[in-house]
Amino acid sequence: MIEISLCMIVKNEENVLARCLDTIADLMDEIIIVDTGSTDKTKEIAARYTDKIYDFEWIDDFSAARNYSFSKATKDYIYCADADEVLDEVNRRRFRQLKELLLPEIEIVQMRYCNQLDKGTVYNFDAEYRPKLYKRKRDLVWIEPIHEMIRLDPVVYDSDIDIMHMPEENHNSRDFRVFQKYINKGNGLSKRLHHMYAMELLMAEDDEAILEAEEYFTQIVNDPNRDIEQVKEAACIVARAARIRDDAGTILKMCLKDLLSEGSSEMCYELGEYFYGKGDYNEAALWYYNAMNETQNICNIHTSTDWAEERYNMCAEKLR
Repeated sequence: MIEISLCMIVKNEENVLARCLDTIADLMDEIIIVDTGSTDKTKEIAARYTDKIYDFEWIDDFSAARNYSFSKATKDYIYCADADEVLDEVNRRRFRQLKELLLPEIEIVQMRYCNQLDKGTVYNFDAEYRPKLYKRKRDLVWIEPIHEMIRLDPVVYDSDIDIMHMPEENHNSRDFRVFQKYINKGNGLSKRLHHMYAMELLMAEDDEAILEAEEYFTQIVNDPNRDIEQVKEAACIVARAARIRDDAGTILKMCLKDLLSEGSSEMCYELGEYFYGKGDYNEAALWYYNAMNETQNICNIHTSTDWAEERYNMCAEKLR
């Protein structure tokens, strides 16, 4: 049977930490809690489960905190959990079986992260596989009978374990501060982070955050070296900012950027919102319909489903 180190980073999680640990603590062989500046009873609660509690000065870098927590692990595998996660009894049994039967060559175990569409989280799927269990020390293995090479890709196993994500609030404002501080230091975002930032902005409906991000995404739209996916994502943000500022000219320019390839439901929804705000319910209904039925979402699933449907029905009510 493998041994597992639980590694968590926490801050002000007194409302949910015990709920999380009650469902996983007995499955772990070591519990490591890294606190990034709690001012509530988080560390006091953590101390009921472990004496391996460490302070880490927050530097607006989740990876740095995660790396520090992993550096304290001593067991075969590391399980990475957030305080707002819960394992029910069925999945506790699955986890215990996994621990007993896991083959040593497996380096990463993925588990289904569920309840993603609750509380305004940034993801577009209610359940998705995420890497959650990591082999602490990786074995280097030569492969191929000729022209041999070191295997670079990890051995990944998709388990049947479902983790319930049960946040009490979303963390959009915190994330936006981290994104903007990183950008303001002159850093560019990777393609993955670019997509995540756009997703989070479009789902949050936070006008202040959209306007603060507009300058960065305008640069992306006008950068000839960006690929079409990034341009389309950026155009959606700039169009949203332009609608907030009632700038029809910029909205039109961003729509044309979006039409450089197949149109997105996000841009159709923005057009619907613009015309709805102007009281042109016939035109707004057309664009909400297109958002639901003629296009695909690229960042925000709600613009092709419930948000667009609700607005379309509101237009129908207005036109009766």
